[in-house]
Parts: sequence; structure tokens; C-alpha cells
Amino acid sequence: MKRSLLVMAACAALHAQTAPTLTLEEAERIAIQNHPRIAAAKLATASSQETVHQAKAILQPQVGVNMTGSVAEHGSLLGAGQLQPQALYSRTAAGVSVSQTVFDFGRSKMLSAAAEARANAQSERANSVRLEVRLRVRDAYYGALQAQRQLKAVKENVDLRSLTYRQIAALAKSNLRSTLDVSFAELNLAEAELLLNRAENDVRASEVDFAAALGFPDGRRYALADPADPPSLEPSAEDLVTKAIANRPEIAALKLQIQASRRQADSEARQLWPSVSLIGAGGYFGPRDSRIHPSYGAAGVNVTIPVLTGGLFTSRWKEAELRAESETQELRDLEVRIAREVRLAWVDADNARQRLALTSKVLEQAVRTLKLAQTRYELGLSSIVELGQAQLSRTAGEVNAAAARYEYLRKRNMLDYQAGLLP
Repeated sequence: MKRSLLVMAACAALHAQTAPTLTLEEAERIAIQNHPRIAAAKLATASSQETVHQAKAILQPQVGVNMTGSVAEHGSLLGAGQLQPQALYSRTAAGVSVSQTVFDFGRSKMLSAAAEARANAQSERANSVRLEVRLRVRDAYYGALQAQRQLKAVKENVDLRSLTYRQIAALAKSNLRSTLDVSFAELNLAEAELLLNRAENDVRASEVDFAAALGFPDGRRYALADPADPPSLEPSAEDLVTKAIANRPEIAALKLQIQASRRQADSEARQLWPSVSLIGAGGYFGPRDSRIHPSYGAAGVNVTIPVLTGGLFTSRWKEAELRAESETQELRDLEVRIAREVRLAWVDADNARQRLALTSKVLEQAVRTLKLAQTRYELGLSSIVELGQAQLSRTAGEVNAAAARYEYLRKRNMLDYQAGLLP
């Protein structure tokens, strides 16, 4: 009896602290703002956008400022190591050099388009991470609610068995019940306390799991609001498969990656063609040899025609083409796997829906059985064992009913995720 009071007092102290009430939508918002995986995905997306700027920079004029100073042996010419003979003079000078790609058969534009496609693919991967985090939050949210609901059922069982024990102990003092009944009632109470201890541990574990799903390294407690029931389950999985193929960000990301690889291949193929650029330079001399004109300037057109590269450009072109074909096959495999996952998720959700109805019936029957067993025992028509079994059946029914409801919510949540319909 003392042990029962201590357990219930500890349980009351555990839940005495007031915790902020949190809805599922609020939990998702907290996770989106706080979770490090989402922050990392956002940074990766921002990083990939910089590669787009880098690719487009090739199309812009390139301007550099040069400053040079030299001391030379007057009247000498540049000899070994260079093809052009050039007079050497002591001088200082500052100037500007400008270059601009004019025409490269669209190679730079293809590079820029490939970079944009990769950046968009990374953005879709970030969406996928965000959905995974939301899925994890919802699963932990339902798990915490399930543990709390089961704890409530177990506490009620402890209260009921504690009341039964006190009543039988009082009757035994008046010789209206045997000491065996008292012993069985105490055993039943001890078993209920053991279940309560496990339920409390499950609640604590679910709170830790939920805090981690929100992205918090420390333990936090919340009072969770019970969500509304989801809409009716789809009659079949086929429409959901079609929606998943259209909506899943993983598929969108891989399609964009294939697009990027094909544009990269197109760009590599255009390396075999000529490119035309404008170049110019100009500036002024400072202290210099008297034979040097005080300023200089020049402009020209440069045409680059690749003739022999050892097969480098051709190999890079083929590499990009093969990579695109490989990613195309990966896309087919991904679509097959997603279709399988959607169908399996629908089967699991449908089974959980059926179990929800069955556990409800079991609970109703367990409640009626307990009432009958209580009446029979009070009339002396049954033993304490039968009453204890009826009490245990009702508790098991409540626990299973709570588990079935939140398991169904979890399965529906997984189905929505697999179908790309997570709201």
C-alpha cells in the first residue's frame, strides 16, 4: 500500500510542472526554424546559387589593373625562353587590360544553364529535407501522445486496483473476505504499479525523442494538443502513386540533375568549336627609359581553334553524356521504388484503419466484462482472480485502443509523405 502511494506521488510530481501547450502545426514551425538539417540544406542551396553567378561571370567583361616596374640592361633583347624578340628597358608603368568573350557557339550559356539546373536540383533536395524533418516531427508528436494516453490508462488501472485492494482489506478485517483475496488484490496492485513504471519511462523517452525531432539538444517538455482525425483513406493506391511521381521532390531534383548533365554535355561538345574574344590593353609609363613612348594602347581579336587536345574534349563530352544516361536510369529506379513505397504505405494505413475499429470493439467488450466481473465478485459468485483479469483486460483494451489510433495517424502521415501530399 505504501509503495502504491509512493508511485502515485512520484507520478503526480512528474506531471506537476506546467508545460507549454503545443499543436502539431506549431511543432512543425519550430522544427523548420530550428532544425540543423534544414539550416544545412538552406546553406547548401545558397552555396549552389553562387556557382550560377560563377558560370555567368564568364559572359561578362574581364578587367584587370596591372602595375609593372623593371630594371634592364639597356639596349639588350630578350633571348632564350621566348619566341618573340623584345627590347628590354628600365621602366615603371600602370595600365588596364580588358577581355570579353564574343562568341563561343553557346558553350558559356550552356555552362550557365547547367549550373542553374544544379542549383534548382539542390533546392528540391532542400525541400526533401524539410519534408523529412516534418515527417519525423509528426511521428514523434504522435508517439508522445500515444505514450501519454497509455500512461493515463495505466494510472487509472492503478487507482482502480488500489481502491479494490483497500475495499478487500477492509472486508477482510470484518471476515467478509479471505486473506487470499487480500493477497491477490495486493499482487494485482503491484503488477499495475509495474505497468505504471514502464508507462512513465515510455513518456520520458517520447519527450526526449520529440525534443530531438524539433532540433533541440536538451530535453524539453510540452503539453501536446490532440490532432483532428485525417480525411478518409483513398480507396486504392494507384492515384496516390501518380501523385507521388508528380510531387516528390526527390524525383524533381533528379530530373533537374539530368537536365544539368545534358547541358554540361552540350557545353563540352561545343569546346571542339572555335571561340572568339576581344582583348585590349592601355596605360601610361612613369619613370622610364627616354626611348619609350609615355603611353601605350592596343586592341585585338583573338580566335581560338582547338586542333589537337589528345582527345580531352571528346572524352569530357562522352563522360557528361554517360553521366546523364546513368542518372536517367537512376530516375527510373527511383520511380519504381517510390511506387512500391506508396503502395506499401497504403496497405499499412488500411491495416491500421481496420485495427482501429477492432480495438474499439475490444475495449467496449472489456468495459462490459469488467462491470459484470465486479458485480459477480461483489455478489460472491466469482473469485478475485476473475476480477483482476477483467481489470487487466480493460487496461489492455485502453492501451491498445490508444496505440491503434496513433498508429493509424502515423501510417496516414507516412502515406501522405510517400505520396508527396504532406500538407
